[in-house]
Formats: sequence, structure tokens, C-alpha cells
Amino acid sequence: MKALEGVKILDFTHVQSGPTCTQLLAWFGADVLKVERPGVGDATRKQLVDVPGADSLYFTMLNHNKRSIELNSKNEVGKEVLTRLIEECDVMVENFAPGALDRMGFTWERIQEINPRMILASIKGFGPGKYADCKVYENVAQCAGGSASTTGFLDGPPLVTGAQIGDSGTGLHLALGIVTALFHREKSGRGQKVSAAMQDGVLNLTRVKLRDQQRLEKGPLTEYSQFGEGIPFGEATPRAGNDSGGGQPGRILKCKGWETDPNAYTYFITQAAVWEKVCDVIGEPDWKTREGYTTPKDRLDKLNEIFARIEEWTMTKTKFEVMDICNPLDIPVGPILSMKEIAEDEGLYATGTLVKVAHPERGEYISVGCPIKLSDSPVEVVRSPLLGEHTAEILADVLGYSGAELNRVIGSGAVGEVKVAAE
Repeated sequence: MKALEGVKILDFTHVQSGPTCTQLLAWFGADVLKVERPGVGDATRKQLVDVPGADSLYFTMLNHNKRSIELNSKNEVGKEVLTRLIEECDVMVENFAPGALDRMGFTWERIQEINPRMILASIKGFGPGKYADCKVYENVAQCAGGSASTTGFLDGPPLVTGAQIGDSGTGLHLALGIVTALFHREKSGRGQKVSAAMQDGVLNLTRVKLRDQQRLEKGPLTEYSQFGEGIPFGEATPRAGNDSGGGQPGRILKCKGWETDPNAYTYFITQAAVWEKVCDVIGEPDWKTREGYTTPKDRLDKLNEIFARIEEWTMTKTKFEVMDICNPLDIPVGPILSMKEIAEDEGLYATGTLVKVAHPERGEYISVGCPIKLSDSPVEVVRSPLLGEHTAEILADVLGYSGAELNRVIGSGAVGEVKVAAE
């Protein structure tokens, strides 16, 4: 039995943040009914298309294990169908612009009237306040959530990260909120509103920088490279390059082949507990006892020299050889893996972290599998639905429409063009 088997999700989400959330719930066994505009569907179906005539990877990789129904919620019969779906489902998830549901006639109060057990889960760019009505995309969220201002090098501009912490990160937050609300409903018998703002989600993932902001008020951040270099701190948490965020000095260093391979690098941490092993590995055994090198505090003003010497050693090894040498000694290192290397890692397929999915229009493609593993509820990744593929199925199986009633709904234009034989 799947962990969320029997839970029905009314998925009114699009693009990335909401679909990330509902895909995770679908992986855990929820029946996710993706509501899409007739003839159009989720905007990402046709964004960044690489196979003509097929849904894009952008769409397919965010909408596994779902069923698609085309529904015109502005059509009167469409509103009737939507009302029935609200009656039958446990959770409605949406990431519309603020107020969109209200304008459709489905306020929170109306939804509660239809189904008091319904959980309404929403993703917005900002929480309540002066920016509540602003439109937010991934990079805007990273900037407003504090990530960009603390990413990059001290002498360069703010940078966004390749990790989609604004969209997918907020979707993961919302999924936790939904499961929590479902658990609470088992005791209370009532649904509730769940919300996750993208700014809030990014800030939660950037909390160590908020930690440093408060520490900065008490004095310089000694583990930052600029402290050892004698560069004054300003009033705000600075960009720290590739310094480790945990207080242990760390840097990204060149490895053998870096001249031609842009990813021939390793991350190397000079953890205090293994300092003597680091000294032996790089051929500087006298550093273990040399004055000014024996304690982490002593080494703060020498980090550039220390990492330059470590890099002389790493440049004689591949990033994987560095891993093989350092890991048995408990020296924390990690190779910089390219997306090509990750896509070719058989170990990731063995754990289901990466999966190969067959699709009727685009053929086989690689996707990320469920990142969370449950021992008794294994995840099978099923391809994303074609637009409106399950419209008739949902009308019949979920809402119980059949015969003339089913043909009436289809003929009204409320659910797009569906060919179903009357019983």
C-alpha cells in the first residue's frame, strides 16, 4: 500500500513550484488530478521544447504519476464539475496569482461550504504585506529571500544558484504542510488553509546566513576568508565565495585536468579533527607542530597559503583520486560532478534517485526520481499525462458521470474535446 493511497489531490498548479509539490504527493500514492485549460494545458508543456510535437522535459519531469483533466472553470458546467471535484477531493493545491480563486467564485468560505474537510494549499511569491500582490519567479525569490546577496565572491555581484530553491524548494515546503494538515484532519475532522510563500521558503533554506547576520553584530565572522585577509566587514552578511558555511574552512580546489575540464575540481574542508592527516597527505608534516599552524584560530590568517598548498597536491590527482585517498582518512572532500557525470552514474539509478521513463511522444528520457525513500512504500515513477488524457476517466470514476450525463458535460465545452462512447 502506498503511503498516501486513497488521498485525492485537486491539482490547480502550473509551471514548477506547485507541480513539484503535487508530484511528490503523487509519488507517495496520492491520486493527483491535474486540472488544465482545454487545448492549452500547463504552460510548461510547450516551453523549452526539444522534441517537436511532444511535451517538453520541463513539463514531463514535474508531472509524473498524475492524471490530467481539461476543465474550463469559467464555463457554468465547468463550475459544476469543479464543485463536484471539490466535494470528492481531500486537498486543493494552487499557485495562481493572488485572488484568482476568489474571482472564479471559489473563495475559502465557499470551498468550506462545499467540503468542510477540504485542505486548501497555496503557493504565493510573498506572504501578507506590501509585496503580497507581486508576481514572483525563481530568481526573484532567491533575491528577495536573501540567497543572492550572500552568494558569489566578495568582489563580484550577487548570484543566483542553479538549485531551484525558490520554486522546487517552496513546493517541498508546501508538501510537508499538506501532509501535516492531513494528519491534523484525522483528529479535528476539518480541513484548513496551508500556505507557503517563495520568499519564506528561500529564507528558510538560507537560515545560516541569517545566523551570520546576528553573529556579525558581535564582531567579525572569523571563519570567512576575508577575516584572514584583513578585509573589513560591512553591516550585512557578505558573499563568502566557496567558504564552508559550517565554521570549518573549506574551498573548491583545482584537480588534475582542470585546464580542459570545467568541472575538474573538488571541495576540500580542513576540519580541525583531521588537520594532522591533512598535513601528512599533502606532504607538510611539520605543519602539525609549527607555531601558528597548530590550532584553527592560529590558521585563520594563513588559509590562503594553506589552501594554495593543498591545491598543489589536488592538481596532481583527479577529483575521484582525491576522494579515494581522503575518504578513508575521514578528510571531508567531494568531487564537483557535472550533470553529464550525474546522468551516467549507475548507482543513482540503482537507488531510484534517477529513473528512465518511457513516453509515447518523446521516447525515453531521464528524470529525477523521488528523493525521499520509504521502506514500506516504494515509489514507481509513471510518465506524465498527455493533455486531457484522463478527462473521461476522471468524470466517470471519480465523479460518477455516465451515459447521457457524461455526454452532456462533454458536449458543453466545459472539458475540452473528449471522445467517449455513451453507455
